[in-house]
Amino acid sequence: MPKKRSVRKSASNGSGRILAAPVFSQPQPTPDPQTFIVRHASDVAAYKVIDELNREHKLKALPFPAPRGGVEPRLTFADVIDDDQTILDQINANGQIVFHSTGDCGSTRSPKTQNEVSDKMISDFDETDPAEVPQFNFLLGDIVYSFGEAQYYYDQFYEPYRDYHAPILAVAGNHDGMISPLQHEKSLQAFLRNFCSDCFQVSADAGNLSRTAQIQPGVFFTFEAPFVRIIALYSNTLEDPGVISNSDIGNSQLKFLKAALTRVKKEGYKGALLFAHHHPPYVARGRHGWSIQMQQQIDSICKEVGVWPHADLAGHAHNYQRFTRTRPDGTHIPYIVCGNGGHGIQRLTTNGQTPLRAPQLIQAASKDTDAVVIENYDDQNYGYLRIVANETQLRIEYHAAVDGPYTKAPDDQVTVDLATRQISHYVARNAGIPELAARIRAFAQSETHGR
Repeated sequence: MPKKRSVRKSASNGSGRILAAPVFSQPQPTPDPQTFIVRHASDVAAYKVIDELNREHKLKALPFPAPRGGVEPRLTFADVIDDDQTILDQINANGQIVFHSTGDCGSTRSPKTQNEVSDKMISDFDETDPAEVPQFNFLLGDIVYSFGEAQYYYDQFYEPYRDYHAPILAVAGNHDGMISPLQHEKSLQAFLRNFCSDCFQVSADAGNLSRTAQIQPGVFFTFEAPFVRIIALYSNTLEDPGVISNSDIGNSQLKFLKAALTRVKKEGYKGALLFAHHHPPYVARGRHGWSIQMQQQIDSICKEVGVWPHADLAGHAHNYQRFTRTRPDGTHIPYIVCGNGGHGIQRLTTNGQTPLRAPQLIQAASKDTDAVVIENYDDQNYGYLRIVANETQLRIEYHAAVDGPYTKAPDDQVTVDLATRQISHYVARNAGIPELAARIRAFAQSETHGR
């Protein structure tokens, strides 16, 4: 286990109210807001300048502060819940962990679409089987639009998740780190204050709400929870492509990734291993392209160390897309894009295009490339991922918000066998089945005696 974090409960890196323990939701549920507290100003003028800079190729990836914790910054679920042993014991007794993930959740128009997603997420806490209750949420970037401004954190983050009863972690997206050409804030300023605090404190950006800022060590880190390990990367501020290393920002993330994967190998880690970042390696269609160089850098380190993820999670494209990458050894890696957490759905079929058929091969296998197939997508609805990890399997479900709180069946799902790294059939937990079988037998016997 990693060393205990160096969170200082008597010090603060912001102007927030310091607490002795984390707080994750409001004491009492409240109705969904119908309007924003701070009306989102027009970004037309800012984007006019940005578009011109893009055309002239003058925008570059921006440097970021080094995370706390050395080459491989690490954070554990135990750190996040302040070592609440009751929760840890319950997860281990359950034999699995459940968590949520979605991206591009900040809305600039109204709370409606964000509330659709967060309300359905919150309904997942209503479970008869405690093993099915989510333990945390891992956001995939673009949490606050358009430039991660502090004044919008209340409406776009704290208010939508006010009744979410678990920790929320995040990778930063391009909009979280972008700087408006009309303003002079530092890149990532509000994100670092609200997600990378060095203590449990209520950020000034939370308004009158109680959720404490998250204690991530920085914009890249390894997150360790029972049954799952997530390697979080920061793919920087460009619309396209994602950038994790170049001459402008250095190679600290490549060193981090190599160190994290080397530790996975050295420890013989057998749990589920996920990569999480904002820009996706693959997209089928739409406004955003592939981040080819970023993926090549990641692949190069995976190949060098000999460790590959069981799945890869990203946002950025404002829809849901699921791909299967088949490695030369026949193993499978699902690549999931879930960027429809509340901000402006983007259609994959536009301008008279033929509707996209899935499954469909989008990259053929060659000496330089692996075969990639798009398996499924949703470019009509907002939604999120519900992820289940146990000792033998990783299951990733997609749930559309439009299904409402009374639908527990996923709209799409994929399961990976952790040992074979093959897509497989999900083996559901048998909790409750013995009791159900006993009731059926008792009923059958009563029917027999009645005759």
